[in-house]
Amino acid sequence: MPPKMTTMLLILLASVFAALHVVSGARSGPQDVGVCYGTFSDNQPSAIEAVNLAKSVGIRRLRLYGPDHNVLQTLRNTGIEVMLGVPNDQLQWMSNQNNANQWIQEYIKNYPDVNFRYIVVGNGITPVYSPNSQFAQFVLPAMQNIRNALSASGLQNKIQISTAIDQSEVLRHSFPPSQGEFRPEFRQFIDPIIQFLVKNNNSPMLVNLHPFFSYLDFKDDIPQIINQNKGGRDARLDYALLRSSETLVQDGQLKYTNAFDAMVDSVHSAMEKAGGNSLDIVVSETGWPTSGAHAATIESAATYNNNLIKHVQINGTPKRPQDRVETYIYSMFDENKKDQENQRHWGIFWNNKQAKYPINFPKH
Repeated sequence: MPPKMTTMLLILLASVFAALHVVSGARSGPQDVGVCYGTFSDNQPSAIEAVNLAKSVGIRRLRLYGPDHNVLQTLRNTGIEVMLGVPNDQLQWMSNQNNANQWIQEYIKNYPDVNFRYIVVGNGITPVYSPNSQFAQFVLPAMQNIRNALSASGLQNKIQISTAIDQSEVLRHSFPPSQGEFRPEFRQFIDPIIQFLVKNNNSPMLVNLHPFFSYLDFKDDIPQIINQNKGGRDARLDYALLRSSETLVQDGQLKYTNAFDAMVDSVHSAMEKAGGNSLDIVVSETGWPTSGAHAATIESAATYNNNLIKHVQINGTPKRPQDRVETYIYSMFDENKKDQENQRHWGIFWNNKQAKYPINFPKH
């Protein structure tokens, strides 16, 4: 082969491997379970204390809902992988390319020693039925502008771009999981986003999903399971807490022992129907509260989060058994400024930095 062709081939292979490195995310092997660092509170520890606490217990991935210079400064040279959000109220501003360039410079390029993994453009936005629907028209333009800004900086193969959707809001059907389907009135919003993800190194779809609310509100994700488990426990709660080893839901050939897998697969089914069958799902938010509602107890939160960590380390879902689900637990601390009582007590740590219950984050 002529030297010039050999050089061109090597360049091509290098670019392919770089893209594959971003796409794979090692999702076929054990995943570090991340934690969401929500700060809608007036009594939390400082950013330095929070990041040091995360490091001390082995948390290697953090989701930040918006940029904060104090937090980013503290994350320098820690090795912690960061999912950085663009807040909903900044999306219109980010739909201008110059503004997106400025944002990337201020919060990404100025922190070359922070290990950014994702930029999350908007959180839980739906095109109708919600106060945040006003932001829906700006999600895709903001994603495109951020992609352009990253590409201009040579970071397009290092940091992935996505948005976070709420499983309970975007699906018309979620049970059984194979019938997962996006709401028809959402398709004009969600389909172009899916195509953007497909065309940009198959970036994953980020999904917030909460078996707790499905259990609490008697949603279809957790059906009325007739057979009670041994000991007379609530089978629906066992299904929600990943506490059963028995098949509680049968969907064709697929057998489900827990709601987490079923809810993830319901989104996979919906995305397949919308041209996103090549995309992975990252669960960008899940957890269990310790107070504020029925079944919101320290015992249940400890059960859910510890079972979840063990589960995603070694298992995929019935629909995609070989793919480990990258997952982020909500949240580091309680957030006393949330509107509703059942949203305020999701922290795995008290605000004095003491663990509410034993929780183990594996070290790889």
